[in-house]
Amino acid sequence: MDQASAYAIIFVSVSVAGVVAWLLYLQRKSAVEDGQKVEGSKMLQLQAYERLTVLADRISLANVISRVSIPEFTARDMQRAIVQTINDEFTYNVSQQIYVTAETWNAIKNLKDQNLLLVNQIAGIFPEGASGLDFNRAILEFLSSDKRGSLHEVVSEVISIEAKKLL
Repeated sequence: MDQASAYAIIFVSVSVAGVVAWLLYLQRKSAVEDGQKVEGSKMLQLQAYERLTVLADRISLANVISRVSIPEFTARDMQRAIVQTINDEFTYNVSQQIYVTAETWNAIKNLKDQNLLLVNQIAGIFPEGASGLDFNRAILEFLSSDKRGSLHEVVSEVISIEAKKLL
């Protein structure tokens, strides 16, 4: 074998080794990026579950009443304030649904709907000009005597279970 042939064989061998090394590098880089995407996706999901846990707490009727109650409000004023607060909180967090399971999102929607239904039903039994404090008291008494009073806790537990599946 002459010197030119030996150089050609060495050149081809080094070139093949370089291409193989480059392909392995690209494969490893892609795997790392995919792993980071998965981890990033899990992080976004966990943050969404955290946000929905806060939402469930913020739209619990006892918490809404404590935030929006003004002694001078009538029952109708309180009804409007509670409904507006719940709808605002829900609307602010609606984008979180793309990161969580359908069951979790449905639980949040059901909590919102049940709270609005309860507020509107209780408001319907109060005469025009009734006290907002009496309205609040009626809601809180109903919640303490009915299992729907702990609905936000049930929803929070559903969210917690779903979030733990990611860990």
